[in-house]
Amino acid sequence: MGVMRRVRSRTGQMTIEVAVAMPVLRVVAVIAVNVMTFFSDCAVFDRVVHDSARIHAAAPGYQQGTGQLCALIEQTASAQLDEPNVQVSVSHGVTGADFDEYTATLEFYPTLFGRGLRSEVFGVALPHLTHTTRYVVDSYRAGVVA
Repeated sequence: MGVMRRVRSRTGQMTIEVAVAMPVLRVVAVIAVNVMTFFSDCAVFDRVVHDSARIHAAAPGYQQGTGQLCALIEQTASAQLDEPNVQVSVSHGVTGADFDEYTATLEFYPTLFGRGLRSEVFGVALPHLTHTTRYVVDSYRAGVVA
């Protein structure tokens, strides 16, 4: 009889533990999915931006300015990362020795397993993440990449 009472007194313990642990597990899952998606987007972004800069900026078209080149690189990267929670921006700068530097920035806004943007889950803030890559090109020798 004594054994049955001890078992019955602990029957609800697992239910309470699961009820307490589920919100924490959901937050961890949301963060893990967003981090893995961000890493995947960063890999695609780096490849696309470098290829696009190599194609467009290393050998610009006739009378094509740096603003147009930045727009082409940005458009190509945005087309490859066609997601509502990702924004791409490209800027131009000049380094020493007349090299053109193109800096591309990826801004990633977290989602709830791909369903709409979220700034927090269960009170845990999910800040937007940024990733930047640079590409340097010789502006006087077409096709030469530094």
